Amino acid sequence: MPSVVGLLEQHELFARRRVDGLREEADGIQAQLAAAEEEWQEWVIARRQVDTVLAPDSAADAGHRAAAGPREADKQPASRDAANPRSQVPVWREEVASSVLSVDYQRILQASRTVSVSARGRLTCREMAAVFGMDVVPARVEALRSKAKRLVPRGWLAEPAPGRFTLGPGVAGPGDGS
Repeated sequence: MPSVVGLLEQHELFARRRVDGLREEADGIQAQLAAAEEEWQEWVIARRQVDTVLAPDSAADAGHRAAAGPREADKQPASRDAANPRSQVPVWREEVASSVLSVDYQRILQASRTVSVSARGRLTCREMAAVFGMDVVPARVEALRSKAKRLVPRGWLAEPAPGRFTLGPGVAGPGDGS
């Protein structure tokens, strides 16, 4: 008959081997994850570079500017109403046009305008993704939800029911916040 201590040692040995095996698996998965994230970031950078190169005013405009020298408009700061993709969302006021928002936020407002004209009047983020032609997958829907939620406390959108968005009070103009 085996001793109790011997049985405990045997179970401890099996458990330790299992932990070691799982740690090796986890290390392998961590290495794969790091490689996949690095590849993903390279694709993101490549896409951004292509977007920059293919922007309507990028190459041709840069060539004309270099040939003509600095223009007076280039020396002035950018317009207050120009959309900056990394800008914060300003608080809505009548005198603030929606053009101050990045393109993504403008698209959300436009979709909300279109829906507010229809009978339903409220739009979910899943429906927004479908309207924009995106894959209706959790990552895309959550990205839209994050942007829509950012517009709510600043007055651009309202959320009358959880997850359902409509234009904020007063934000009814076709092209801007007025």
